[in-house]
Amino acid sequence: MKSDNVIQTKSYAFALKIVKIYQFLIEEKKEFVLSKQLLKSGTSIGANTEEALGGQTDKDFYTKFNIVYKEARETHFWLRLLRDSNILRGEQADSLLEDCEEILKIVGSITKTLKSKLYPNNNS
Repeated sequence: MKSDNVIQTKSYAFALKIVKIYQFLIEEKKEFVLSKQLLKSGTSIGANTEEALGGQTDKDFYTKFNIVYKEARETHFWLRLLRDSNILRGEQADSLLEDCEEILKIVGSITKTLKSKLYPNNNS
């Protein structure tokens, strides 16, 4: 495992935070439905990043990182919902939302760069 891979490091650290907030939600808030959705999508970001880094081809890598992006968007949704429904305090959710947005920017840049390499004649 490369220790200098930014997205790998950030997605793993984010998954750890998601696990901890999940534990808080089920133990302290007794919230079991939304928290499970957050756990699934939030940890999937790191798991799919690992799969992408182990991809056999550039297309495999690109496909997995598209999944990472979608999972990060879903996680962003659940965090906003938990914040706006007052299940999570604003500062708890906002910190995680900032991390999630950073991951979205990194993954968006990765997929955009790889898409232009894989599909040079596709302008969309």
